[in-house]
Amino acid sequence: MNITICFEKLDPTPWVQGLQQAFPEAAVSAWTPGAPQADHAIVWAPPQQFIDEQPGLQTLFNIGAGVDALLQLKLPSSLKVVRLDDAGMSVQMAEYVCHAVIRHFREFDGYDADTGAGKWSYRKPRSRADFAVGVMGLGVLGERVAKALQVFEFPVNGYSRSAKDLPGIRCFSGAQGLPGFLAASRVLVNLMPLTPETENILNHATLSQLPQGGYLINVARGKHLVEEALITLIDSGHMAGATLDVFRTEPLPADHPFWQHPKITVTPHTSARTLREESIAQIVGKIQALQRGDAINGVVDHQRGY
Repeated sequence: MNITICFEKLDPTPWVQGLQQAFPEAAVSAWTPGAPQADHAIVWAPPQQFIDEQPGLQTLFNIGAGVDALLQLKLPSSLKVVRLDDAGMSVQMAEYVCHAVIRHFREFDGYDADTGAGKWSYRKPRSRADFAVGVMGLGVLGERVAKALQVFEFPVNGYSRSAKDLPGIRCFSGAQGLPGFLAASRVLVNLMPLTPETENILNHATLSQLPQGGYLINVARGKHLVEEALITLIDSGHMAGATLDVFRTEPLPADHPFWQHPKITVTPHTSARTLREESIAQIVGKIQALQRGDAINGVVDHQRGY
């Protein structure tokens, strides 16, 4: 069995070594143009040339949580695209979102500003009952985030394309459920997959449906958000602010208004990073399951886009 690794702007060497050690019966190598045919591939942002030169591929494992960029390539209909179930990302995402929610809820940004100015200040505690958090997207990461927020006793809403039933979480689904979900969520956490249907879903019309003082945390994709709409709604006072980890252009341009906006917190797409050892163990397990003829989790529906 031949396994090839094709990464853009990422050194494949540690992955080749780690996968070879974990799966000694396979031949593992980094892809170069004109390389021999492989049975399975592990990729991050591969070029179309890679797909064209590897017509015999059975499975394409994507090391990131989102597959939107991958599905923009011309892929054979027979090629099985597989996303990682977790690979250590869900606990990181839960950490990030809980930190962002609590920082806003407890007004720690305001305390930081005051202490930076040498001011000893006090703010009246807010009520958790007034800070329902809406998790938009209830996949592996979204469900973990929603459960983590419950630990801190925030009311949690969940939104997904198809109906879900999660203990203690008020679930909404489909186009008909979106307005009610937004109206019930003081803090909105976006974890939706990026598809043609969800691109620009965080726009003026939808964000306006958040309650007065709404807050956005975007950890999915930059193309979900209409950036000008967010700034307009914050500056008008309808929204209290945002924490953003993903952007339409990355790295975020130096002259982008998000950098200097006092009510927007920017982080460099670091909410959840793929952990190599966990990823390799999962990929090996999935390949071995396929060899046995077993079904595996994470197979992408090309039509849905996730």
